[in-house]
Amino acid sequence: MIKVLLAEDVQMVRGALVALLGLEQDIEVVASIANGDEILPAVKEKEPNVAVLDIDLPGLDGLSAAAQIHDIAPGTRTLILTSLGRPGTLRRALDARVNGFILKDAPISQLTDAIRAVSVGRRVIDTQLALSAWDGDQCPLTPRELEVLRLTADGADAAEIAGSLYLSVGTIRNYLTTVTTKLDARNRIDAVRIAKKSGWL
Repeated sequence: MIKVLLAEDVQMVRGALVALLGLEQDIEVVASIANGDEILPAVKEKEPNVAVLDIDLPGLDGLSAAAQIHDIAPGTRTLILTSLGRPGTLRRALDARVNGFILKDAPISQLTDAIRAVSVGRRVIDTQLALSAWDGDQCPLTPRELEVLRLTADGADAAEIAGSLYLSVGTIRNYLTTVTTKLDARNRIDAVRIAKKSGWL
């Protein structure tokens, strides 16, 4: 029996997935949760074989949870569900060492096949997502520039970012100017929009 943890914040979708997975003779949903902050405690308690995680969750997001699961529970495989087929999103998922990555609108048979494959150590990536990642542009920003832009996207101003990263306000402004130039953006807000659209944030 494959023990599955399911994290999905939309109640109707979560309920439908639990019901459909429950029809499979070899799959048992041992935890069904709506908030990302509940994932790690549930993994420790239930010890699932596979954690099926929505990429966008309140609290801890799916990719961050997957990376932490890899560290605290290496026996639990991770499978990301997303409605976003952006190349940068897939690259971020691979960086988080997820075992599988499929689109939410895939047939339930594709999800169950992916759960079975991931549970035995295989990696599963939706073909269309893989092709889009192959064809997509590489992120031109450095990890530090991405970090500054991510904090900007969260609403922090230059002084707040400087304080949290232990850098000067001038350095933060220089980073933001560089980011805006690299992304050919009109301003910081446009840079955030471009990075999110590309899946880099």
